[in-house]
Amino acid sequence: MTSRTYSSRDAGHPHARKRRRSLWWLWTLLGLVGIGGVLYATDLVMSEGTVPRGVTVGGVDIGSMSPEQAEVRLRNQLDAQVKTPVTVTAGDMETTVDPVTSGLTVDWDATVDQAGQQPMNPIVRITSFWQTREVGTVSHFNEQLLGGTVSRVTSDLSREAENAALSIDDQGRPEVTDDIDGQSVDRNAVDDGIRRHWLNADHRIAVDADSTDADVDREDAEVAVRDVVDKVTAGDVVFTGRDNVNGVLRPADMGKIVTFTPDNGSFRTDWNVDAAREILSGTLSATEVEFRNANFEVNGSDLVVVPSQDGVEIDWDKTLDPLADKLLDTTNRRHEVSYEDHKATYTTEMAQKANFDDVMGSFTTGGFAGDSGVNIRRVAEEVDGAIVLPGQTFSLNGYTGPRGEAQGYVEAGVIENGHADRAVGGGISQFATTLYNASYFAGMEDVAHTPHSYYISRYPAGREATVFEGAIDLQFKNTFDTPVLIRTSADSSSVTVELRGVRHVDVESIPGPKTDYTDPERIELDGDTCSPSSGSRGFTTSDTRVIRDLDGRELSRTTTTTKYDPSPIVTCR
Repeated sequence: MTSRTYSSRDAGHPHARKRRRSLWWLWTLLGLVGIGGVLYATDLVMSEGTVPRGVTVGGVDIGSMSPEQAEVRLRNQLDAQVKTPVTVTAGDMETTVDPVTSGLTVDWDATVDQAGQQPMNPIVRITSFWQTREVGTVSHFNEQLLGGTVSRVTSDLSREAENAALSIDDQGRPEVTDDIDGQSVDRNAVDDGIRRHWLNADHRIAVDADSTDADVDREDAEVAVRDVVDKVTAGDVVFTGRDNVNGVLRPADMGKIVTFTPDNGSFRTDWNVDAAREILSGTLSATEVEFRNANFEVNGSDLVVVPSQDGVEIDWDKTLDPLADKLLDTTNRRHEVSYEDHKATYTTEMAQKANFDDVMGSFTTGGFAGDSGVNIRRVAEEVDGAIVLPGQTFSLNGYTGPRGEAQGYVEAGVIENGHADRAVGGGISQFATTLYNASYFAGMEDVAHTPHSYYISRYPAGREATVFEGAIDLQFKNTFDTPVLIRTSADSSSVTVELRGVRHVDVESIPGPKTDYTDPERIELDGDTCSPSSGSRGFTTSDTRVIRDLDGRELSRTTTTTKYDPSPIVTCR
């Protein structure tokens, strides 16, 4: 084994210099590592408990802040943004969502927490000086408010398909409204879109929509324009009437007459005949003459003949049928008006020969109260002088019209549910019974009469009538070829009705027996208007009317059966 001793001259040897450089780099590296370790430890200690460096939320830097500071900064800088209304779109529709009223808020504490803890990786800590890391917000939802908003948005973004529309304007030109596709959105998709994207930077959310086509579109409208509108507006359609008077349907009128309705994939054309008639009547009504049978004006005891007049009437059914064919015909735009001539069935000459010398039928009733008498005299005054022409039907309700206080009628006694009550017009039924019997014995045809539900002893059983305005009427028809004059008279105790004219028949009334009696029930009533009553039994009876000509030959025999309810026994409490 040998040893070597280095002298001072060895220090300049190349190997020695190389060793010295290696040691220098080693010490430098160790120094740097030591410094880095110190810096890392210092940074780690100083940043403990803060948000990691480089973290942003919505573009707001909250790195190296305490959670409290970060939350305050986010609230200050993002508060307006999270309250900004959001536009939700689907197809070509849109609506808005107000976060405040929709229960959409940010959980700032949870948002800061999700930034995480300080990273232990030194490389991550070093790169965080120039790199940023965006973390999302944590939303909080008020489920009740959000549910209402989702329902509204779903409705706002949905619509039924709208068909195209077609009409003719007041200038005779077609007017087409385009069809609109329908669309619908899925409620769950709306809910998910709002939850996920309500904080988008552009404040917009897009939701997929399913579309449905309209049943009738613009192309269908164009077909109807070509096939119908262009033809009916090709020019005036003239209807030639009598006396050189014409009615004209102009293109500008067609919008009132011709309308279009979507129907099963096309437009259905509807033809308004009434509208066409109204337009044409503006001029053609001058060619009509009102039909009028002869009649009489009664002035006290004097009768003045009102002359008859033959009538001329347009037969609109024949004139306008078929309306569609006439309006669509572009080669023939002129058509004849059809008329009907009506000859008077009761002429002036007949009226001038008329006489009212015979009493055809007469009847008198009495026994009414004073207030009922006011109404009986009032209705008798109204009916006195009424004329019933041959073939005409007389209606008591129709002739008098309303019978209220404004017409001079007063409150009086009536029978309501079998017991006494009061109403305006009480007593009119007594006049109706009197008129019914007069017409009965005059041989008038019974068109409508209604007996009372309860028998009233001052009237003939099975041969009486009641009336009620708007519901129950008394009607009879003059089947003879001569007119009838109704004459009335009434005082404080009785009322009489006569039917005057030419007597044609004799009438006999054969009353039937009373059968099938029913006993009354007992009732108790309250009130000042209560009137006690002993009641009466109900029964069934009949009346047979026999009509004979003046030579005694029987012409008819008619039996009418009437059933009366029992009147209750009334006790007043």
